[in-house]
Amino acid sequence: MDAELKLLEEKIDQLVRLYQDARQENSRLCQLLENAEAANHQLAKRMGTAAGRLQALLNNLPEN
Repeated sequence: MDAELKLLEEKIDQLVRLYQDARQENSRLCQLLENAEAANHQLAKRMGTAAGRLQALLNNLPEN
């Protein structure tokens, strides 16, 4: 009986460690996703600005 309880305790400890590790990894991944989304937003904004400037240049080209 003691051996069974010891084994159960070890499995519970392992489960708790795995759960904590998964939560930490999830938190890290959420932060990475947030950073990537912010960078993506910034790049999209810069691309929009560049596209606007390019269109303005094209509009100012003389038509031959």
